[in-house]
Amino acid sequence: MTIAAALRQIQEHKLILPAIQREYVWKPSQVVRVFDSVMRGYPVGSFLSWRVAPETISKFKFYGFMKDYSAFNNRHNPVVDIPTDREVVAVLDGQQRLTSLNIGLRGTYAYKNHGGWSNKAWSYPERRLYLNLIGEAPENELGLKYHFQFLTKLDLEATAEDDTKMWFPVCEIFESAEPAAMMQIPAKYGVGNSETAVALIAKLWQEIHHNASLHFYEEDVQDIERVLDIFVRVNSGGTVLSYSDLLLSIATAQWEGDARAAVHGLVDSLNQTGMGFNFSRDTILKSGLVLADVGDIGFKVKNFTTANMARLEFDWDAMSTSLHVAVGLLSDFGLSGGALTADSVLIPVAYYVHHGKLGHSYRESPNTREDRETLRSWVLRSLIVRGIWGSGLDTLLRDLRDVIKSQGSSSFPLAAVERAMALRGKSLAVTDALIEDVLTLEYGKARTFAVLATLFPHVDTRNLFHIDHVFPAARFDKKALAKQKADDGTPKFSAEHIAELVSLRDTLPNLQLLPGLENIGKSHKAPDEWLAAEYPSPDDRSAFLARNALPSTLPHSIDDFMAFYEQRRANLVTRIQDKLRTHGPEPTPSSEGLSEVALDEALAQGDDED
Repeated sequence: MTIAAALRQIQEHKLILPAIQREYVWKPSQVVRVFDSVMRGYPVGSFLSWRVAPETISKFKFYGFMKDYSAFNNRHNPVVDIPTDREVVAVLDGQQRLTSLNIGLRGTYAYKNHGGWSNKAWSYPERRLYLNLIGEAPENELGLKYHFQFLTKLDLEATAEDDTKMWFPVCEIFESAEPAAMMQIPAKYGVGNSETAVALIAKLWQEIHHNASLHFYEEDVQDIERVLDIFVRVNSGGTVLSYSDLLLSIATAQWEGDARAAVHGLVDSLNQTGMGFNFSRDTILKSGLVLADVGDIGFKVKNFTTANMARLEFDWDAMSTSLHVAVGLLSDFGLSGGALTADSVLIPVAYYVHHGKLGHSYRESPNTREDRETLRSWVLRSLIVRGIWGSGLDTLLRDLRDVIKSQGSSSFPLAAVERAMALRGKSLAVTDALIEDVLTLEYGKARTFAVLATLFPHVDTRNLFHIDHVFPAARFDKKALAKQKADDGTPKFSAEHIAELVSLRDTLPNLQLLPGLENIGKSHKAPDEWLAAEYPSPDDRSAFLARNALPSTLPHSIDDFMAFYEQRRANLVTRIQDKLRTHGPEPTPSSEGLSEVALDEALAQGDDED
């Protein structure tokens, strides 16, 4: 079946999704990659479908394919009413690929602008998929040959005068079903004299309308239990062979010792550090490539050469020691598997340790305390700002390695590291959007600890500590609040007021980081009473309030909570601006052409999870 034929069946609701399918989860870069594969004539995989008889349709719920996806307000597939007088075909395996083709050729993809506000619709502009008709893609980490990209109307206007780009909306190929319509496209876009552009248009049309590149294996039994069993087995029943598994097999073949045992053993050992971590083989293999100073650190077969494997094996013991010290540092910073939002932060820390030949004594020595605090601050801040360890990771890791190698022999080169990050669009600068994002973080979320540990560095995270509610969570009981009466006998709190109080209970302005023993003694006491008992001296009370950015008066009852909350929120804004500030001037990224990094980051926009 051709791609166009499949999409027409999707249009006509002849090709649908059963309710057992998960929703669409692919990122923009994955959509681009599937179109690159299509243009190359690569197979995009086989599909498993189920021909549903009319008598079975009424027993099941079905959905249509996503066409105009928005990460803000349109994530859910539409329910479709299927007539019970005809057969339909439901896709059991392959919906992510088919949906991506449907979005690229017929619809739109709206993802959040980098640094945008997650609760504002204007941060999620509508984007269509375009193909650059000028030529092939610049060199990039994804290995793409063709230059596809999701663009907004503003993006198109910004590149209108750029001679290196002629953006063609991919949807026009789907709409040009006949060869005659396709042949008119080059003239329409003023590229009729460009052999490259004409060839690209013809190639795309050929792959969409002519080549039967989609292969369906069809199940026609009407036994729903059997269909469910097939679906579960196809989607989760087997052991997934990851790319790192394949690369580890290559490494094992080229390593004189047992590479698989060495990597697995190191992963298990590192994950037992402190309160425990969840590092994967991928992270440790990537760390090996970085620490061994391999030029290209991408997960590519060409990087796992005999020479590179010999370098890893020769230095494996030293690299293992450096990784243990680095993970120990992360544990000292209060991090663990539950609080570490990006495993990749381990890699530059390990490289700094490895480059400086730092041992476990670095973690304890008074002489290195200031350097440790600098490193700790950078690690935590990089975990707070969204997207730092997402798109363009390999390029960022190479840049950080270069900076540490050239400037990190005697101390952690914080200013140079932050400058290199900012040049790659990974700035740690404090913006209004970041402050608002931080203030809405909640109790129990992984990023919340990184924020609290940064804002309140006086708490020694090597010892027992707790994330604590300033005003006890137990005092926000909805039923108890609803029973409270005003002096005239009417309810003291409306349902809306109670809902507002409860919604603020777990947010950052009502949270603090306390040493374990202090928190145990606090329990559910009123904050003002606990403070007076714990710190009888006025000077000690004032010092505690200042350390924790608390107002001069703590609330006694729920009646005082809103005034306390607003003052603490204002105090935290000041503390955030101080503790999260960058070091050194913000550089301006170069705009000369579309470099490998620029393309990688442009393609990966929208990939980072909120």
